[in-house]
Amino acid sequence: MTNLKLNPHTQEPARSGKESHKDAHPVRREQILVPPVDIRETDDSFVLVADMPGVTPETLQVECAHERLSIEGTISADLPEPMLSVDAELRGSHYEREFRLGQEIDSEKIKAELKNGVLTLDLPKRGNHRVRQIPISA
Repeated sequence: MTNLKLNPHTQEPARSGKESHKDAHPVRREQILVPPVDIRETDDSFVLVADMPGVTPETLQVECAHERLSIEGTISADLPEPMLSVDAELRGSHYEREFRLGQEIDSEKIKAELKNGVLTLDLPKRGNHRVRQIPISA
């Protein structure tokens, strides 16, 4: 029976002592980033604001199906022609987040806007779920 030891940093099998240390390169795995969001409610809608720096309208996808709202975006780091990226502190290049919507959201009227890496979604409420003022008679 063989005992398999894992490298605590990469969770891959540890190298045997026979291999050269200079051949050992850390494995960089792409991580899926979860964009932080703020959600607020108004009388007529919910407003969702997600921070997705580096995402452009061309690399952003927002979908709503079966009461699920999904947000996906790819970070585009376009550099001028002579420049190359040598290292980056951001360890992922793709955002993903999904939300379950209630029946009170009118998915046909959702609006999205992306400005400077901040996605704003307006999720309007259906008419029967909106707050309405009730007149009081004396």
